[in-house]
Amino acid sequence: MSDPIRIVVVDDHMVVRKGIIAMLETEPDLLVVGEAGNGREAVDLVIEKQPNVVLMDLVMPEMDGIEATRLIKQRTPRVQVLVLTSFSSNDKVLPSLNAGAIGYLLKDSNSTDLIRAIHQVARGEGSLHPVVTRQLLKQITDSGETNPQVEELTEREMEVLKYIARGLSNHEIAQQLVVSNATVNTHVSKILSKLNLTSRTQAALYALRKGLVALDDTDVQI
Repeated sequence: MSDPIRIVVVDDHMVVRKGIIAMLETEPDLLVVGEAGNGREAVDLVIEKQPNVVLMDLVMPEMDGIEATRLIKQRTPRVQVLVLTSFSSNDKVLPSLNAGAIGYLLKDSNSTDLIRAIHQVARGEGSLHPVVTRQLLKQITDSGETNPQVEELTEREMEVLKYIARGLSNHEIAQQLVVSNATVNTHVSKILSKLNLTSRTQAALYALRKGLVALDDTDVQI
């Protein structure tokens, strides 16, 4: 049996925090190793506990979740941050992702979606709520943000990029292409480098924005 995913839960509302923890503790492959009520506590706790995943609220006293995410990624780069918040506004989503979060989920998500997102984020694959994806795509399009063109990718890299945008994990892509996981990992690294991107989430959004896949063709868990 593989080791459980170690999680730190960060939320300034104790009732919400305890409710999340109680739900996670029903999952045998998830282990809550700590909780914090603000961003400053969260940074210190993550450095101490070295979890796999941090569930991060955004609006908190002393230090907000965006700044806490930035410091966590600076000091413990291997720890993955999944934002769990009630806010999907433009001034929260992109700054959170730029700070280093690779997942963004709204608190109205059901427990199945949250657990799936935790597993994806633990694998470094990212997960976005559908509402967040649509808003983020519109924000990026409206800003006129540009990246190197897909013409720089090889045919196989383009294929991998489309699979990423459809929500497939590296292992699932490897099964589709009948290649090793290591080969897919190499393709993903080259895609990110060529397109000047930093995460699978950004790559998936890029593919959607460029029309390489339609939003309706994805499960939006990118």
